[in-house]
Amino acid sequence: MSGSLFVRLGGTEGITKIASDLVDIHLANPSISPRYANSDVSALKNGAATFFIAGTGGPNVYKGKDMVATHKGMNISGDEFLAVLDDALEALEKNEVGQREKEEVLFVLYSMKPEIVRI
Repeated sequence: MSGSLFVRLGGTEGITKIASDLVDIHLANPSISPRYANSDVSALKNGAATFFIAGTGGPNVYKGKDMVATHKGMNISGDEFLAVLDDALEALEKNEVGQREKEEVLFVLYSMKPEIVRI
């Protein structure tokens, strides 16, 4: 399949499903779920979806903070960051995303590490 990563992930509908599953997986992951204890799950899912849509070549519908502003002061550990990547892979696999696309998504997520870990 060719086209932008946005298109290859199923556009807005496909990415919204992946993001929703990702948040659900985060909430069930004991190593990171405490971070979400007082969160608005609907807002989390919307933020994840719109960030992902914009970041994969779709329309720029994201209205949230940048990664540094979002994670500043959270002191996220390297282990927590890797747990998030593992959860992302699980969500991608659940949605039967192709290997090439999984690699691209994980590469992009990993490239954000300096904007997320220990800031």
